[in-house]
Amino acid sequence: MIKRIFLATSLALLAHTSSAAVVMIGHPATADQLTKKQAQAIYLAKSKKLPGGMSVTVNELAAGDPIRTEFHDKVTGKSDAQLKSYWSRLVFTGKAAAPSEHSSAVAMKAAVAAKPGAVGYIDEADVDGSVVVLFKP
Repeated sequence: MIKRIFLATSLALLAHTSSAAVVMIGHPATADQLTKKQAQAIYLAKSKKLPGGMSVTVNELAAGDPIRTEFHDKVTGKSDAQLKSYWSRLVFTGKAAAPSEHSSAVAMKAAVAAKPGAVGYIDEADVDGSVVVLFKP
C-alpha cells in the first residue's frame, strides 16, 4: 500500500515538473516584449495593435485544449465558456473579428510564423526559430 502511494505521488510530481510552461508567441518581425496587461488586452480585443504599432492578429487553440486552458487561466482569467460568450458578443456587435482557431501547436506556429503581427500561444517546449516569445506568464 505504501509503495503504491509513493509510486503514485512520484509519478504525479514527475508529470507536473516535466511539462514546460505556456508562452505567448509572435511573428519573428515582432520584436515587442509584452507585459501581462498588454497580453490580456490583446486577447480580449481591447488592443488591436502591438506596442510597436503593428496591427495584431489573434490566434487561439481549439476549445478544450489544455494549453489554451492554461494560457487563459494565467492571462485572461476566463474559461472556455466565458471566452465563447465574450467573443460572441464582440463579433455580434461588430467590435472585433473572432480569432482564428487551430487544432495543434504545429498549426498555431505555422499561422503565427506566416503573418507579421500574428500572435498565439504554445507550450514553451514547442518554440523554435519560426516564432519569437513575446510573453511568458
